[in-house]
Amino acid sequence: MRTVSRSLRQLRQVLHQRQNCVMISSRAEEAPCYLLKKAYHSSTYRVVINHAEIKLLGYNTWTTSRALSVNAVKVTDGEVNGGGPLVEYERRIAAGELVDGDTCQLVTLRELQRLYDELVESVEACQLDRSSEKHVRSGWLWSRLLFQPSYAPVKGLYLYGGVGTGKTMLMDLFFDQLPGNWRKKRIHFHDFMLNVHSRLQKHKGVSDPLDVVAGEISEEAILLCLDEFMVTDVADALILNRLFKHLFSKGTILVATSNRAPDNLYEGGLQRDLFLPFIATLKERCVVHEIGSSTDYRKMTSGEQGFYFIGQDLSGFLRQRFQQLIGELKAAPQEVEVVMGRTLQVPLGANGCAYFTFEELCDKPLGAADYFGLFKRFHTLALEGIPIFGLHNKSAAHRFVTLIDVMYENRARLLCTAEGSPQELFERIVTVSEAKQIAPRTSSRSRKSDESDLCVDNELGFAKDRTISRLTEINSREYLEQHATMLAEKKLTQGGVVQQYASQA
Repeated sequence: MRTVSRSLRQLRQVLHQRQNCVMISSRAEEAPCYLLKKAYHSSTYRVVINHAEIKLLGYNTWTTSRALSVNAVKVTDGEVNGGGPLVEYERRIAAGELVDGDTCQLVTLRELQRLYDELVESVEACQLDRSSEKHVRSGWLWSRLLFQPSYAPVKGLYLYGGVGTGKTMLMDLFFDQLPGNWRKKRIHFHDFMLNVHSRLQKHKGVSDPLDVVAGEISEEAILLCLDEFMVTDVADALILNRLFKHLFSKGTILVATSNRAPDNLYEGGLQRDLFLPFIATLKERCVVHEIGSSTDYRKMTSGEQGFYFIGQDLSGFLRQRFQQLIGELKAAPQEVEVVMGRTLQVPLGANGCAYFTFEELCDKPLGAADYFGLFKRFHTLALEGIPIFGLHNKSAAHRFVTLIDVMYENRARLLCTAEGSPQELFERIVTVSEAKQIAPRTSSRSRKSDESDLCVDNELGFAKDRTISRLTEINSREYLEQHATMLAEKKLTQGGVVQQYASQA
C-alpha cells in the first residue's frame, strides 16, 4: 500500500511539473547566455601629504564581454522545471540583470537545478515542509528509539573552486528559490561553528552533547547551506566527524561551498588522522562538484579611490578620513558583546564606524567570534597599519584572513592604511609546493635574507588568494555603492519605526 501511495504521489508531481515546464530548446540554440556584467576600471593614485607619498590602491583598466551558447542550460528533453535556480537565472538574463556567461558556472547551475528538482520531488520524505503535520521530532525520536539512521533520500552538494568563481552567488541563487516554508538555513561556516560551540557549552555535562546539538540543528533546518567551508581550527576538526554523522543520520542535507576539494580539507592540520573519517562521510552524503572557472569575478569591478591607502606613517591622515565618516559626532571607546559572555573593547567608535590599529585587532588572541560581534555592531572598520606578512607575524596573518572573511560575509566597509597592495601583503606567504619551486640563490647571503621571513604555511598560502580577491572587491565602486544603499535602507527602516512609535504615542 505504501508503494502504491508513493507511486501515485510521484505521478502527480510529474504531471504538475509537465504543466509548469518551459520549453527553451527552440531558442537555446541561438540565444547567448550571460553572467554578471562588470567592468574593471581603475588606476594608481598618488597623494602627497607632508612630503609623504601615498599610493591609492588601483588596477589596470579592462573589460570583458563573452557570449556563450546556452546549450548547457538545457535539461532533459529540452525542458526546464517550472522553478529553481536555472529558471531564475534565465529570468535574470531576459531582464538584463546578468551578462557575460561562464560555461563552468552554467554546468554548476545544472547541478543545483538537479538538486532543487530532487528536493521538490522528495519534500515529504525529507520532511522539508515546516507546515507539514509530520514534525521532524517524530522522525528524530523514532530513529533514537530504534537505533536506525534516517538518512535523507537526497544527497547534498559540495561545490568547490578557485577564488571569485561565483560559488557564493550560485548557492544564494539556489537558496533564494527554495520555498519559504521549508526548513532551511544559509550561514557562513565560521558562524555555524561558533553556534555549535555555543550550543555545546550550553549542554555541557550531557552524555553525548554533539547528538543533542545535532538534534537541535536538524529540527531547525533539514537543508543546511554552509558558505566558505574551511577547517583551520583543531577544535573544529575534532568534532566535525561526529557532528555530521549525527546530522546526516537525522536527515540533514548539506549544500556547501569551499575553496578546497574534500580531500584537501584541513591539509597538514594537527591530528588530521582523526579528521579523515569526516572527509569519507562528506563524500558519501554529498555530490562533489568543482567549479573550474579561471575568472575571478571579484576583480572585475571598478576601482575606487580613497579607502585603501598605501604608505608609511599615515595615522593622522586615516584619523582625518575616519572623522569625515562619523561627521560631527565624537568617537569614544566602546564595548561589544561577543558569544558566551565575552566582550571586545573598541578603542574608538561612533556612527557605526570603529577604529583599530592592526595590532589591537590582529595581534591579540582574537578570533571569528570577536569579529562577528564587531560587525554586528559596526558597519565600517578603519584599520591602521596593515603590515607585509611573513614568518614573524604568521599568527596575525591568520587573524587578518579571518577578519576579512567575516567582514565580507557581513558586507562591511573597510577604510585602511597598509604597507603594500593586497598582492604585496602576501608575497612572503607560500604553500609547501610553492616553496619547493622557489629557485635557490647563488649567494648564501641573499638566500638567507630571502628565506629568513618566508612563511611556508599551506592553509595560509591557500587562503591568501581569497583574501586578496576580497580586499579587491571590498575596495571596488560597486561594493561601496551597495554598502551605501544598504545603509540608506537601514536608516529609512529605522526612521519608519521611530515615526510609527511617535504616532502611537
